[in-house]
Amino acid sequence: MPTLSQIYIYPVKSLAGIAVSAWPVDKNGLLYDRKWMLIDEQNQFLSQRRLARMALIKTTIQHDRLVLSAPNQHDISLELHPTDGETLEVSIWHDRCLAKTVTADVDEWLSRFLQTQCRLVYLPDDQQRIVDQHFAEPTDQTAFSDGFPFLIVSENSLNVLNRSLEIPVTMQRFRPNLVVTDCEGYAEDSWRQLKINTIEFRLPKPCSRCAVPGIDPDTAISSKEPLTTLSRLRKWQNKIYFGQNAIHNSSGNLAIGDVVQILKSAEHQPPILR
Repeated sequence: MPTLSQIYIYPVKSLAGIAVSAWPVDKNGLLYDRKWMLIDEQNQFLSQRRLARMALIKTTIQHDRLVLSAPNQHDISLELHPTDGETLEVSIWHDRCLAKTVTADVDEWLSRFLQTQCRLVYLPDDQQRIVDQHFAEPTDQTAFSDGFPFLIVSENSLNVLNRSLEIPVTMQRFRPNLVVTDCEGYAEDSWRQLKINTIEFRLPKPCSRCAVPGIDPDTAISSKEPLTTLSRLRKWQNKIYFGQNAIHNSSGNLAIGDVVQILKSAEHQPPILR
């Protein structure tokens, strides 16, 4: 039976994630996941698509502080439960929402390392960002994810991909939240509803991939793989897919080893290439 084998949170959008063994789920997804986001001088969101060096900034949680670390920089930390800050209207894809700034010293630290002017903002607890209504219910929320609160990938999907690559890649390239073991490669493409512990999930659409999986998370160097191979094996409707977006129906807790119950299945999306 499929089980949960890895859990990742990404407190700051597009920075390195944190592997955890157990974690709470709130209205927006995994607690603190993409609660923070970098913006440019036009208040547009920043990601590795524009600044590959973001991959080199590590995040850890220590004593109710979020700690940022990067090569040749001193560590800097910020409040894990902020309430203050200047309110700004920020843009993330097609959404505009209200966010609050953190501190000038954090902005300076990030701007210096990334070699561009930027600010760090967070989504206040009293603000909502509703998931795309083409795929979700009116009450479904997320923070600063690309669009959905969860990304689910199976270990064997990566294993299948790596068998087609000259140089294997790690799961970190794909930035999942939940990794599942004890199932076939790409089994998740047929899942439509799951239950893990007490939380039910809907999987409305596969995850289309941008250039980020081509960025080595250890060096921030971009390459053509694995996207070239994925475009051959996983292209559907002019997009490349790997993993499944998911929406949770309730809050609760998740832990490595939790059984993944498949409540509803359908045809594979993307279809299996024969």
